[in-house]
Amino acid sequence: MSTVTSPVSSFDIRPRVTQSLRAIQTLSDALDRMHSGMKGAMDMNASDLATLRMLTIREHRGQMVSPHDVAAHLRISTASTTKLIDRLVASGHLERRPHPSDGRARVVVLTDKSRREFFEHFGVHLVAMREIADRFDDSQLAVVSRFIDELTEAITTDD
Repeated sequence: MSTVTSPVSSFDIRPRVTQSLRAIQTLSDALDRMHSGMKGAMDMNASDLATLRMLTIREHRGQMVSPHDVAAHLRISTASTTKLIDRLVASGHLERRPHPSDGRARVVVLTDKSRREFFEHFGVHLVAMREIADRFDDSQLAVVSRFIDELTEAITTDD
């Protein structure tokens, strides 16, 4: 007879694991509240703001973003994606540009206005987060980064 260990009871084995996961949950809640405040201040809905965040991340990675990438990331239809991108282009937050190597394809990019507004609303939080990060040495930050990157990969799905 085999026994199955409950995920909940396994948390009791390593209290630091439970503490770390609860800290991540609390951080996630704080980020949700911060983003909610930003979308109100920027007069955007959740999908608009999620698109700007996605483009900011991909831009820092040097990755181009197609409308299909936006649809897949948000898990919305191509028709909804077209409306979303049209809305962000009309508000001056995005531009559609030809793909640099595929003349038939298009990419979407952040505008300077978008970057500026995003920083105006996120900058105070970014400064506070940077001040906290500065309290840790590089080796500690490397461990934290690896932990967060691996958690992100573990919960990211492509379906």
